[in-house]
Amino acid sequence: MTATERSVELVNAAAQAAADRLAHDIIAYDVSDVLSITDAFLIASAPNDRQVKSIVDEIEERLLKELGAKPVRREGDRDARWILLDYVDIVVHVQHSEERVFYALERLWKDCPELSLPEDAVKTRGKGKEHAELTGGADGELN
Repeated sequence: MTATERSVELVNAAAQAAADRLAHDIIAYDVSDVLSITDAFLIASAPNDRQVKSIVDEIEERLLKELGAKPVRREGDRDARWILLDYVDIVVHVQHSEERVFYALERLWKDCPELSLPEDAVKTRGKGKEHAELTGGADGELN
């Protein structure tokens, strides 16, 4: 089984929205073969809580406006360190860079096929590490 056309459409719109709000290290996985509850995971990060919230708000607004999609669940708003948007077909994880490194979701899903993303989203790869080096923060290593 592979991610549905609708799931891929949602992932691409969410990835573009995240890239437009300067998210780091955007990546998506087709998890449809290993999970029955969703088709795809989109993972993105930002260096601060405020930007995490901004990215999530933009994704939510864009998916509603362009595709008529509303999340059935939104979790993590209070601390804005890791906000999850559940659209049933896809689950979006926007994490603070420190949480991203600590929880390393990529390691959990590395055996799943990676989904193609818009060019703007692909260009965000390595930005977390680059930002960390510039600001003297955590190593930002996501592999």
